[in-house]
Amino acid sequence: MFDNLAGFFINWTITALSLWGASLVFKGIRFSGTSALIVAALLLGFANAVLRPLLVFLTLPLTLLTLGLFILVINALLLQLVAKVVGGFSISGFWTAFFASLFISIVSMALGSLAPNAETTIYRLPESSPHTISM
Repeated sequence: MFDNLAGFFINWTITALSLWGASLVFKGIRFSGTSALIVAALLLGFANAVLRPLLVFLTLPLTLLTLGLFILVINALLLQLVAKVVGGFSISGFWTAFFASLFISIVSMALGSLAPNAETTIYRLPESSPHTISM
């Protein structure tokens, strides 16, 4: 039951750090406190896991027509949705959300590549038997 809990907390931390970094880079993003940042990171992760695939599926023709660039709009809209729902988190406008979502995606990808993967399993090769021939 708790096998993926470490991976969840790692992803939550990465999202929170990315949001915090975006608030430092973009003047239009503000958090009233640490609790708003933590709740926003949790809700953004939930929105990306549940709503984003649904929105991508519903807008598939438009996404294909724009060669995938409409996904950037979906990311910005999800970030604005989270800002509307979470008290103490505000975004000044769509373009701030658009470029902030790009920034958050890039930083999250970079931090995610540095983080240990909780789901990685180490496989061992079978030991050689005494009947094998080695050359």
